[in-house]
Amino acid sequence: MGAANTQLALQIEGMTCASCAGRVEKALNKVPGVAGAAVNLASETATVTGSGFDSSALIAAVDRAGYKATPKVSSSAFTAAKATDTSFVPVLVALALSLPLAIPMVSMLAGTHVMLSGWLQLALATPVQFWSGRRFYSGAWRALRGGTANMDTLVALGTSAAYALSVVLLLTKGTHAELYFEASSIIIALVLLGKWLEGRAKRQTTEAIRALQSLRPATARVVRGTSEVEIGIEALAIGDVLRIKPGERVPSDGTIVDGATTFDESLITGESMPVSRGPGDHATGGAINLDALIDVRVTATGTETMLGHIIRSVEAAQQRKAPIQKLVDRVSGVFVPVIIGIATVTLLAWGLLTNDWTTAVLNAVAVLVIACPCALGLATPTAIMAGTGVAARHGILIRDAEALETAQGVNVVAFDKTGTLTEGRPHLVDMNVFDGTRAELLALAAGIQLGSSHPLAKAVLDAATQGGITPAPVTAIQALPGRGMMAVADARRLWLGNARLMEEAGIERAMLERLTASHGKPENTLSWLATGNGDAPLLLGLLQFHDTPREHAARAIAGLHALGIRSIMLTGDTEASAQAIARRLGLDDVRANVLPAQKAEVIAALRSRGDRVAMVGDGINDAPALATADVGIAMASGTDVAMETAGITLMHSEPLRVADAIAISKLTFRKIRQNLFWAFVYNLCGVPLAALGLLNPVLAGAIMALSSVSVVTNALLLRYWQPASLGSRGAGAV
Repeated sequence: MGAANTQLALQIEGMTCASCAGRVEKALNKVPGVAGAAVNLASETATVTGSGFDSSALIAAVDRAGYKATPKVSSSAFTAAKATDTSFVPVLVALALSLPLAIPMVSMLAGTHVMLSGWLQLALATPVQFWSGRRFYSGAWRALRGGTANMDTLVALGTSAAYALSVVLLLTKGTHAELYFEASSIIIALVLLGKWLEGRAKRQTTEAIRALQSLRPATARVVRGTSEVEIGIEALAIGDVLRIKPGERVPSDGTIVDGATTFDESLITGESMPVSRGPGDHATGGAINLDALIDVRVTATGTETMLGHIIRSVEAAQQRKAPIQKLVDRVSGVFVPVIIGIATVTLLAWGLLTNDWTTAVLNAVAVLVIACPCALGLATPTAIMAGTGVAARHGILIRDAEALETAQGVNVVAFDKTGTLTEGRPHLVDMNVFDGTRAELLALAAGIQLGSSHPLAKAVLDAATQGGITPAPVTAIQALPGRGMMAVADARRLWLGNARLMEEAGIERAMLERLTASHGKPENTLSWLATGNGDAPLLLGLLQFHDTPREHAARAIAGLHALGIRSIMLTGDTEASAQAIARRLGLDDVRANVLPAQKAEVIAALRSRGDRVAMVGDGINDAPALATADVGIAMASGTDVAMETAGITLMHSEPLRVADAIAISKLTFRKIRQNLFWAFVYNLCGVPLAALGLLNPVLAGAIMALSSVSVVTNALLLRYWQPASLGSRGAGAV
């Protein structure tokens, strides 16, 4: 029995079109305890969430709907590949037997007349109809059993009508009657060929996950005492020491304990340049060890590794529906019954008005065949699968389809400063002493910062270590988010932080502004140290830090401008420091002296005026803003909290990739819109033409098969996208 917030994945067999996916989804949503179910036609999977349900109830519900479900135990990429890898034999048989039936049509185009015996036509068409085409009958029967209709229903009805009409004409008018066996056979052959090509194309949309899966070696070499033992990767445990030779992949995440080398992490982070690593540095599972023998202590295994997290996230993104899919679901829910109704009206109208029931049947068949909603059901999921897959290959991890859809409409990007636009490794570059000595100032600052993980704290402690300064003993240390620190030393209260904290301590703003003007440098971050004990506080000194902007930060802002997107920086720094960085990088706007909690307020204000906002950050204090934004974008070098909150994670912590993430989102949804346009056009134009008798059944079958293949092929063009940050082809390359 499922626990609270249980999520279960099922592999679904027998779905052929969007109406099938809708039918399965409705059946699953009716199971007690199910809070929501999403069915992906392209990957042939269903994701069910809720509590109090079990897999047997879900499988039974799917069975009653006319389909087959099994618990999904492997990667969606491999499972989908198996599910769509149908044999080419029925296709080959259908094509081989249909080819002679097409000879009369081809000969007419050549100005000659060739007529096959009616009995020979029957002999050729019957295996195609009932052996090659048996999948349509079984699919239609399952749908009928579930009280619905699908693509198989349309094909089975259409081809059976053409086949039955030909048999009746053969039996009543003789072997030289005008027969239509070629229509039923060629339609089946073309539809089967289209589905086979579609299946091959669908498998290619999951190649990104297959590529990620292939990064996991099957075995690992573990050091046991003085010997090495080769074990299966699934048997690895945290704490094991792995010995990795040059040219081998790192089996699991860990820390280097011996040796120094360079890693190729391109398939994980999207960074093409090798990175150097030594003792104490992190080794990412799946990376290639390029140079030397190293020993790595395992820190995470299986799905808890970075690679496992990436695969799990990409799978989840590919299985979830984009909001735009809701329109498709509503249309597909009534599509097949409406088409059957149109075909019935076509049959009766032609038959009653012309008394030519043969033509009436053929026109009704054309309506049934051309209207199969395969392309409609594949338009969105195939593009999302291809788009999220190619993004992951370039180190852009998109959590779900909703984040993908939202990102493509972003017009403002808000950046945190430290660690996002800058390296996040500030250095203490200057100290101005107002009372006491430099050594005393640095000792007090270092004492207050002991134990803090803030980047400025590390800079102070590093400076004290390099100067041989021992941190002063302090007590009652208290962190004041967005302002600084407070502590006690020798019965005196100490404040170390920004101008906002100094004002709270009782220092006059005018004095701070005067000292800033005379001592502070605009590009530096300023931190003041003051003391007091109930009387007027005394400023002891000013510490100035400098954090270098990331190498490509200015290019990142320019890349956003090229997409028509404005940029804004949110920082707790002083106005002067923030403006200096903004001018250097080309930012459009700056909000300085912003507390962490206020970042979310700024984002909310931007959204309230109609902007669609993306927030880019890397720290715990960025999480509220990331959650408030339309879409959050986190740097993988940041905290887990930031990455869990964000909809998009940049595995290579480079602001250049922000524009790339938005660009692939825009391109993916351009493909979705193209696919939906063509899917609707095929039907909106084809159905009236068929009903009016302007489209013969064979051509209708060819168009229907072409529609599905063209939609999937168009989505596959996303695989050739290259990030503009790589300097080769940009976002408009495909």
